[in-house]
Amino acid sequence: MELDRLDRDIIAALVDDARATYAEIGHQVGLSASAVKRRVDRLRESGAITGFSARVSPQALGWTTEAYVELFCQGKTKPSDIALAVAKFPEVVAAATITGEADALLHIRATDVRHVERVIERIAAQSFVVRTKSSIVLSRLIDTPPGTVVPEPRNGSSPPG
Repeated sequence: MELDRLDRDIIAALVDDARATYAEIGHQVGLSASAVKRRVDRLRESGAITGFSARVSPQALGWTTEAYVELFCQGKTKPSDIALAVAKFPEVVAAATITGEADALLHIRATDVRHVERVIERIAAQSFVVRTKSSIVLSRLIDTPPGTVVPEPRNGSSPPG
């Protein structure tokens, strides 16, 4: 789906406050409430908007420590096998296959460094894991929620999605 400037502005308003009314969003973007509703319905139907949720501070839940862990796997371990294995750990909040030497990168949130260590030990014990390399986050320099900035397409191309 191709998003125009109004779609992007509506999405940005929803990311900022998913509880905003269509009238409030319409006031921000220069449309009527009914026009905003029609666009939001279309964005939902197309899959551009996948849902609405609350953003909760991990610290409020006691998850004060985070780490990024590179996984180095045996042979040609399938990404689906990695995903299935690491999905069992609630501390793994994101995982991706990556370029470079490592096969995957995990984002872990935990209560403290010892908790991170225990999670890494359990992940490293998976049969396909050869080794791990981890980095503890000291401080976040930029922490923009996904969708807050909706970039314009470059060179006339459509954005992903």
